[in-house]
Amino acid sequence: MKLGHLNLTVPDVQATKAFLETYFGLTSMAGDRNGFAVLFDQDGFVLTLMKGSEIRYPKTFHIGFPQKNEAEVDRMNQRFKEDGYDVKPPVHSHAYTFYVEAPGGFQVEVMC
Repeated sequence: MKLGHLNLTVPDVQATKAFLETYFGLTSMAGDRNGFAVLFDQDGFVLTLMKGSEIRYPKTFHIGFPQKNEAEVDRMNQRFKEDGYDVKPPVHSHAYTFYVEAPGGFQVEVMC
C-alpha cells in the first residue's frame, strides 16, 4: 500500500507553496486559493496546504525528499545556504541527510 496524500496546516499557504515548488519541484493545480493549495509530485502524490494559526508540529515531525545520490544532497544543501537558509552540512546517520526549516514551521529532510 502506498501513501498518496498528506495535508499540512501552515500559517502562510503561499510562502510554503512557493518553497515546495522552488526547491522540491512540486507543482500546483490552477485555482489555488489564499487559504488552500494542492500540490503534486511527479508520482501523483498529493500534498495539500491549509491555512491555520497556532500550529504546533511535534519536535521530530518532518517530511522528506529523497535524492538520487550524495552529490544531489550536497547540491541541495549548498543551494539552501546560498539562498540564506540556516542548514548544517549533510551527515551520514540513518541516511546521508540534512534538515531545513520550511516556511510553515515544519522540518524538511533531504537525504539519499
